[in-house]
Amino acid sequence: QVGVVESGGGSAQAEGSLRLSCVVSGDTYAHFYCMAWYRQAPGKEREKVASVDSDGIIQYADSVKGRFTASKDNAKNALYLQMSSLNPDDTAMYYCAAGPTNAYGTCPYKYQYWGRGTQVTVSS
Repeated sequence: QVGVVESGGGSAQAEGSLRLSCVVSGDTYAHFYCMAWYRQAPGKEREKVASVDSDGIIQYADSVKGRFTASKDNAKNALYLQMSSLNPDDTAMYYCAAGPTNAYGTCPYKYQYWGRGTQVTVSS
């Protein structure tokens, strides 16, 4: 059974930093997975923050470009999100998603495995 666990959320002041971690377990091929960070603030739609495909190519939402850095450690089946220059608009529950590539070798539109989320709160 595949498990996804996030950690590292918490509170920060505006312009501060936080680092999120996500570890996938339960599949010997998990290091080939696509992985992504999503976030959802109260009353808002879920937003994909960053994604990393099986080749290590990273994409970011425009709202976090230049401030957030995602990285993947295949040996640990882990995905990280270094968040800097935080602002109150970054306040949300952050979720890690993971899953195998689709039949075309690209990341799935809907990820198969999700963590329970970790809260990030940024105060001004």
